Amino acid sequence: MKKKQDNEMLFILSILKSPEIEYNANNIAKFMEISSMGALKIAKNLEKEGILSSRNIGRARIYKINFNDYSRKYIKFLLKREFERASPYIKMWARELEKIKSADAVILFGSVLRKEKEAGDIDALIIVNKKNFNKVKKEVENINQLNEKKIHPLYQTIEDLEKHIREKDKIVLSAIKGIFILGDNKILEVLK
Repeated sequence: MKKKQDNEMLFILSILKSPEIEYNANNIAKFMEISSMGALKIAKNLEKEGILSSRNIGRARIYKINFNDYSRKYIKFLLKREFERASPYIKMWARELEKIKSADAVILFGSVLRKEKEAGDIDALIIVNKKNFNKVKKEVENINQLNEKKIHPLYQTIEDLEKHIREKDKIVLSAIKGIFILGDNKILEVLK
């Protein structure tokens, strides 16, 4: 049962965090390293539950998140679960990033998610409105003064984030695949 839930979680979060890819059962199966039939079964169940919607392009059925109240709550649950399953080292940095109170949203991404302690710095996508930029910058500086490794911030306004996702900016697309720390509602609005 746990494997099924893990596959379902990976399926949904992969679609959510990869707006540049139009997923069908075959390409998501390859990404997830499961059979096409297994991916198709997951997709059909999620579509039946109202979490996914689909459309046909030629012979392929393309899946995307169906942003309704139920799916939003479920996605927020999965994002929290992803965070809770992170290693203690990642959680320690997440707690540091939670101190950035003036930001609209924060995502931890980059080499720290793969290399953990061996990472040279801590990459964070920080969504901030122009009015709070100096406050957020100061909060990041304060955190950096207290830690050996430094936060390497990628500052974006909501408008910047939307634009860079539309333009398929590689750094931003990589960043949104990270662990959501703060402001998941803001980011979900953009990914919608």
